[in-house]
Amino acid sequence: MRTPQELDRLREQAVALRREGKSRRQIKEILGSMSNSTLDKALKGEPPPEWTGSPKAKDGLRAKARGLREQGMDYEEIAAALGVAKSSVSLWARDLPTPDRLSYEECRKRAAEGTRRYWAAERPAREARRAADRQAAARQIGDLTDRELLIAGTIAYWCEGAKSKPGRRDERVMFMNSDPGLIRFFLRFVGSAGIQWTDVAFRLSIHEKADVEAAQRFWMKVTGASADQFRIPTLKRHNPKTVRKNVGEGYHGCLRIDIRRGSDLYHKIEGWAEGAMTAAVKPDRRFCR
Repeated sequence: MRTPQELDRLREQAVALRREGKSRRQIKEILGSMSNSTLDKALKGEPPPEWTGSPKAKDGLRAKARGLREQGMDYEEIAAALGVAKSSVSLWARDLPTPDRLSYEECRKRAAEGTRRYWAAERPAREARRAADRQAAARQIGDLTDRELLIAGTIAYWCEGAKSKPGRRDERVMFMNSDPGLIRFFLRFVGSAGIQWTDVAFRLSIHEKADVEAAQRFWMKVTGASADQFRIPTLKRHNPKTVRKNVGEGYHGCLRIDIRRGSDLYHKIEGWAEGAMTAAVKPDRRFCR
């Protein structure tokens, strides 16, 4: 049991150490062993040093919220800007005066700014999710077997290639597209079907105001074809009444692939397409009645 004099002396020493920035553990080590209650009495009324306190995670957000409120923003705008709950904003800033009502134009301006901030954050997140979905789907495909290439190439042609009509028999293999990846894929398909490279011809179809020569060089690089395999380009005439979207350096027109002496291949494609589409409805008729 310590005497009052000892307690007074202990308090003087403990307070002095506390003001030097010492922690409770350090004070105990310097002054000798003592109970927590004794130390509590010795340090009663003396605040701890700032470094010993636990920082509050939302102190910075609270200060920002109050600053935005003083600028005239409402609770919803502040919550959206800081990514916190509206109730938190209300708790932090409810002692501040309510801003004056905004004009209609100012409200529209702030709403537009809020929408801009939202999409500035949301677009990259959505694109990241889309990229992850695409990569996962691409990994599912892996390498194609010859049979898978045959089926996929046939369906691609049946969607994008020229087809003979009952009233107009035209058994040519002619495929047109603007996607370089699909063009490469189709060339691999016809190669696997036994077509010789010398029987493949190309024709560029493009708007007359585009850079025709640059576009042809682009497609020569994509296909690996030589200039003598390219026929005279087909130019689309300009219509001043329409607003063209296919402009700029990224516009290369469409490339048409023609297979010389391709009637035999066309007959096979007709058969492959019929076989693929017939086989597709056999296992499960829920979607194809």
